[in-house]
Amino acid sequence: MSANGGTKAIVAALLANVGIAITKFIAFLLTGSSSMLAESIHSVADSGNQGLLLLGGKRAKREATPQHPFGYGRERYIYAFIVSIVLFSVGGLFALYEAYHKWSHPEGITEWQWVPVTVLVAAIIMESFSFRTAIVESNRIRGNQSWVHFVRRAKAPELPVVLLEDLGALVGLVFALFGVSLTLITGNGEWDAIGTAMIGVLLVVIAIILAIETKSLLLGEGAEAHDVAAIEKAVTDGPEVERIIHMKTLYLGPEELMVAAKIGVPACDSAEELARGINAVEARIRAAVPAARVIYLEPDIYSAAAERAGSGSAATTAVPESESGRVAGRHGS
Repeated sequence: MSANGGTKAIVAALLANVGIAITKFIAFLLTGSSSMLAESIHSVADSGNQGLLLLGGKRAKREATPQHPFGYGRERYIYAFIVSIVLFSVGGLFALYEAYHKWSHPEGITEWQWVPVTVLVAAIIMESFSFRTAIVESNRIRGNQSWVHFVRRAKAPELPVVLLEDLGALVGLVFALFGVSLTLITGNGEWDAIGTAMIGVLLVVIAIILAIETKSLLLGEGAEAHDVAAIEKAVTDGPEVERIIHMKTLYLGPEELMVAAKIGVPACDSAEELARGINAVEARIRAAVPAARVIYLEPDIYSAAAERAGSGSAATTAVPESESGRVAGRHGS
């Protein structure tokens, strides 16, 4: 679904961030600007994060084992969560510390004054190309969703992570340009500290958003409402199933959905006939939602009386009313 597009966006961001990190660090060594140092560490953290996303994507492709019978698809979520921790600690907290240090000992930029502005403008241009790649690749699968909904509900974590990182990088570069420019104009290094603090707050906020969204994926999310409706229609769109008694879905990885359902089936003459019917239902589900690769269907005989009792299954052993009263009486006493 989005693996190839996600990889392309990650590689584009990685190449851009490595180049940007080197130029920013050179600018910091020449000028001593804390904004440039914060942005250098930011780009180094982003480069490491993109490496983690590539590693997670590769490890998630491993075959299932007896110990991990559903495979390693969720490993992509784990590495995306690690990315949020790296962005928070290495990027955000370091920038806030550097801002505090610079505010306590403000220094103007007295040498190579043209370097930081030139580097930041060039970095904005390079980062814009990376951000554009992430947008183009995301649009291939985003459909009519809003950007907020796409970031919050996407099952493949790579594109939302790269989008937020690139957006944060662009806004952070603007903050750095703001701090450096005012420092050059006024000669007051406190503006440099303010720009650095703004970068730190930005990175911490983005890291928290990423952590919240990837935590939800790690805990396990079900299918979207439109996919659930498509699965339900596929199940009941034939004579094999009278109704769905209950159904649950769970993403085992970004592109692998598990469907488990108890279905009410009509009486049949043989197990062979029942098996053919279940196979037909599974084929319809996979055609409707290709991500539904793991399907478990439990056939049962539906009972309206049992539904009122809370089970929906005629196979559930009924408790005689007189016995039920005695049991309820003992529990209530």
